[in-house]
Amino acid sequence: MEKIKSAVIGCGGIAQVHAQVLDAMEDVEIAAFADILPQRAQRMAEKYGGRAYESLEALLGAESPQVVHLCTPHYLHTPMAKLCAGRGIHVFTEKPPVISWDQWEEFKALKDQVRVGVCFQNRYNPSVKFLRQLLDGGKPGKVLGARAFVTWHREAPYYTESGWRGSLGTEGGGVLINQSIHTLDLLVQFLGKAAEVKASMGNHHLAGTIEVEDTLEAYIDFGGPKALFYASTAYCTDSPVLVELACENGTLRMEEEEVILFWRDGSVERRSLPVDGPVEGGKSYWGHSHRLCIRDFYRCVREGAAFPNDIPGVEDTIGLMLQIYDRARG
Repeated sequence: MEKIKSAVIGCGGIAQVHAQVLDAMEDVEIAAFADILPQRAQRMAEKYGGRAYESLEALLGAESPQVVHLCTPHYLHTPMAKLCAGRGIHVFTEKPPVISWDQWEEFKALKDQVRVGVCFQNRYNPSVKFLRQLLDGGKPGKVLGARAFVTWHREAPYYTESGWRGSLGTEGGGVLINQSIHTLDLLVQFLGKAAEVKASMGNHHLAGTIEVEDTLEAYIDFGGPKALFYASTAYCTDSPVLVELACENGTLRMEEEEVILFWRDGSVERRSLPVDGPVEGGKSYWGHSHRLCIRDFYRCVREGAAFPNDIPGVEDTIGLMLQIYDRARG
């Protein structure tokens, strides 16, 4: 089988996870890495093979990858995806793919040019798949409402030492677009497209240090069921994400890999559904399903099949994220 040639752009923390997954895939060859800090790209190339470049443009001038992974700051995802798509290169990007409505319009235009995938890896978590199958099977009955909580911890150096986080122009926002977009995406997976939203946000923890929000709350109408959404990076630690679905016949509660089912007859079921083989170097609050998500993208590229996290597949989540910001910013 001929190997698919890949390149990784941006060699920070999350790129280590992408590279490890790609390195373990027998049908993939990592051809190159690029980073504005050349020494970071060089270290990656020495570890995983391939060549190192100081920019995407330099890499594309010398290499012919079939797939590019974008692990760069948020504001660069759309222009870099456009550059690659214009050369016929498939794109797998970290979240968020866009930071504004204008970028979203540009990003959506790529769907007919190449295959584009977004790394919403938590869709592949066994606990998430279990709940979706349970809902599809009908036992819980209709979903009446939901709540989701993300309470994590970030200190000033996380922003000030990055060179781009904490700024609206480069990060696009704070706790919603960065830390809790995966949880918002899970609400969409369980409840469908949102009809309306009310939201507010603030900076309680790092006022004067960052210009993005550290706390955000939203009341989301999913065309019947209403969801309460709360996210903050002002907590003292990184707690497990909680998603709860109140249904006609019981309440379904998920905290990462742990699922508890509270049925109306008083019975309780507990399930532990860990991901098999977590990625080395990944953080627990990222979720451990990058391997499953990335492998599925390459399967779709090779087979010409539809990828669940393609542009139409993430449209409801990205639209909801941008709508929440519109409401919260007034």
